[in-house]
Amino acid sequence: MDEDVLTTLKLLIIGESGVGKSSLLLRFTEDTFDPEQSATIGVDFKVKTIAIDGNRAKLAIWDTAGQERFRTLTPSYYRGAQGVILVYDVAKRDTFTKLDNWLNELETYTTRNDIVKMLVGNKIDREDHEVDRNEGLKFARKHSMLFIEASAKTKDGVQCAFEELVEKILQTPGLWESEHQGQKVTLGAQEQSQGGACGGYCSIP
Repeated sequence: MDEDVLTTLKLLIIGESGVGKSSLLLRFTEDTFDPEQSATIGVDFKVKTIAIDGNRAKLAIWDTAGQERFRTLTPSYYRGAQGVILVYDVAKRDTFTKLDNWLNELETYTTRNDIVKMLVGNKIDREDHEVDRNEGLKFARKHSMLFIEASAKTKDGVQCAFEELVEKILQTPGLWESEHQGQKVTLGAQEQSQGGACGGYCSIP
């Protein structure tokens, strides 16, 4: 069934409660948006297969609750992940300032040093921005993360965020190749251009 799939990747979505983690995931996996989306209890999990430069990758995407009371799930949630999406709400500065806490937690529990990180400023459809795009970009560069602004509501940047993350992971063979000895991956010339197919949306450190 999965013979043509190059690899299976474990991706995480982390960030404060209410920043739109589940909405981003639903928009990417099912192309739906629910303005009344309720808070995630514990951990949600979705699978989607995508093709990057002709290579098919199956994504197992873990969506976590941002609330403190679910923190006991943390260590097993992070184990073995190859990529992580950190989400903040551009209209709520406190969700941006707390990103440091999430990065610390990531460093504490992740089992890989070369895990690929993508910072997503969500809800850019909102008028009342409290975090400027350049601030997000600066923070992402400081911590060697990819960066994009997105809106789960309007679809802007959502597909691109996941695709850029996966492309970067596939360009880091040590992250996934050990389980797939002998398989070769060919990536197009896209990696030379900043942001590839997404028109320079993302910053690749």
